Amino acid sequence: MGHLQEQGFAVTAVDVPPAQLLAIKDTQGVPQRLRSCHTGVIDHYVIEGHVPGHVIARLLKERPEVRGLAVPGMPVGSPGMEGPHPVPYEVLSFDKEGRIQVYERVSPSP
Repeated sequence: MGHLQEQGFAVTAVDVPPAQLLAIKDTQGVPQRLRSCHTGVIDHYVIEGHVPGHVIARLLKERPEVRGLAVPGMPVGSPGMEGPHPVPYEVLSFDKEGRIQVYERVSPSP
């Protein structure tokens, strides 16, 4: 959350029980294999997991025909998962038909 606020996003965090979070992911159309720890919504886009703020800003600027973006798992080096050995990871887009594509490749600095 701090990362997104530093990037200029207004963030409202809502803690929900795990069963309710799963229902939210279902309702928002997050594919099973892309699910992670956090689910958010901005405009009509779903943001799943540790998606960097600059990638969300790009999404809002380009406005592609996708349902949302996801970073599955919690890769070291993604926002909120900083560590001594960051690894490159992919931000994936997904649409309502279940198509998944690489939206951006991220190579965090050590």
